[in-house]
Amino acid sequence: MTKNEIAAVLEEIGALLELKGENPFKIRAYVNAARSIEAWGGSLSDLQDEEALGKIPGIGKSIADKIKELAATGSLKYLEELRAEFPAAILQLFSISGLGAKKIKALYDKLHVSSIEQLREACETGRVAELPGFGETTQTKICKAIEERARHSGYFQFGQIAGEGETLRSDLAAQPDVLQVDVAGSYRRRKEIVHDVDLVVATKNPEVITKFFVAHPLVESIIAQGPTKSSVRLRSGIQCDLRVVSVAEYPFALAYFTGNKEHNIELRSRALQRGWTLNEYRLAPLPPDPKAKKKRPVKKIPKVRDEADLYRAVDLDFIAPELRENSGEFGAAEKHSLPKLIEKENLRGTFHCHTTASDGHNSLEEMAEAAEALGLEYLGIAEHSRSSIQAHGLDKAKLHAQVAAIRELNKKSDGFRLFAGVECDILRDGSLDFDDEVLSELDFVVASIHSVFNLSEAEMTRRIIRAISNPLVTILAHPTGRLLLKREPYQIDIPAILDAAAETGTWVELNAAPKRLDLDWRWWPLAKEKGVKCVINPDAHRTERLRDLWFGIGIARKGWLTKTDVMNCLPLGQIERALRAKGRR
Repeated sequence: MTKNEIAAVLEEIGALLELKGENPFKIRAYVNAARSIEAWGGSLSDLQDEEALGKIPGIGKSIADKIKELAATGSLKYLEELRAEFPAAILQLFSISGLGAKKIKALYDKLHVSSIEQLREACETGRVAELPGFGETTQTKICKAIEERARHSGYFQFGQIAGEGETLRSDLAAQPDVLQVDVAGSYRRRKEIVHDVDLVVATKNPEVITKFFVAHPLVESIIAQGPTKSSVRLRSGIQCDLRVVSVAEYPFALAYFTGNKEHNIELRSRALQRGWTLNEYRLAPLPPDPKAKKKRPVKKIPKVRDEADLYRAVDLDFIAPELRENSGEFGAAEKHSLPKLIEKENLRGTFHCHTTASDGHNSLEEMAEAAEALGLEYLGIAEHSRSSIQAHGLDKAKLHAQVAAIRELNKKSDGFRLFAGVECDILRDGSLDFDDEVLSELDFVVASIHSVFNLSEAEMTRRIIRAISNPLVTILAHPTGRLLLKREPYQIDIPAILDAAAETGTWVELNAAPKRLDLDWRWWPLAKEKGVKCVINPDAHRTERLRDLWFGIGIARKGWLTKTDVMNCLPLGQIERALRAKGRR
């Protein structure tokens, strides 16, 4: 079992214990142990070592014994016994938004609901509304959540499957018979939601590669297996397709399985204009038309060794995979005006991160060390403000204490800087959770909405514009509030918000957390046109989530952004001046 799978088992134990009505301290111990395992930097073999386990915070002897058993055998007798006490489908209820263990236990005890289908039926007959602590409103929300789950079935957040995609790519690349390999499809285009994973491999021994692929540890089941195409179901639940081609066919297959349908149609059309036919295997002359009165002119087909050669053959500059959505890339490629897209190496720092002071899982020092280890020059800490009670938001005194701790830590640092900020709630009327006196003491202010999502578009738009009109607000965070495949964006007039951001000089966040990726990539060309600056933030609540910046880079590239469009590509000295200038404005 992997480290993350062991953490998932501990979480499941915590959920089952909560369903049983066990001691809250016992439940919390398993949940905290899961978080500790996720954050731990050791190897799987260390999880079988008692001494190594003893060094992981929050893991006592009882849980340590279970972790050792999982790491050694891949199974756990204690979990099997717990599962046997409940119907197998009951854990699916945790995937319904708004349902926690207490409500699931009530549904199970009072209505004998143990599956999503049974829950749907109980809602439709009105029995859920009759339960104490539920009511009509909760029943309606549950019905809506069930409908949304069904609508999203078969789709995955990019971040949910990126680990599997990269592992498969890496493991295939390590095979001596693999000459070239890449993940294609919407994954390579960095779409925020993906339906499947497409792998393209060039090899002289397709049978060997196919056998390796279908036997990979990440494969849960084989859907189909053939000489050039195989399909499997991965352990995450997503379908993964492997295409095996020759080296000569590889650039055509990679291009074909990367671009969206409209992009590929336009590419083939440009080939036809030159007297060629283009498919996933080759570029070839069109067969002669016996009905044609005169011979069709045919350009000589150039040698195509890679994708750049293919685009050059139809008189286009190379189009980056992220842009292959048929949304203006062909015109720009023809005119040699495609932007030099941002690269992950361009990021010099980031903002909007949390520590144990609010709802984070690592200390100030640990977050700083992790950011510096990634090669960043600065990190902005922005804990939740006091209104975010569920996220342990800071009051004035605690915020002052953290600012003092950041200033003290900076005195000991050489070449790395922590910035003191706050993620300040935008209240219902657009006012901020702290007054200007408090905000003026900070290096930056992140403004965001965490409550009252049901306002009209006009009300929500006025609310946000009022907040970012405060000159002390530096960044508008996750502007639409969406949670991919879980919560729709709230109603908002985005062009009006972008106009206000341009006027006030407010930076707009591209929240890199894979569950958000907000602001959506489709809006960034307009933001750029209006002169709005982007800031890519991970919204990291633990050290390893700083790596989510990679997801943010993918979305920024899809949005046609360059390093000059993104504020945190500025080096330390320049970002310090930019922050001071924003405050003066």
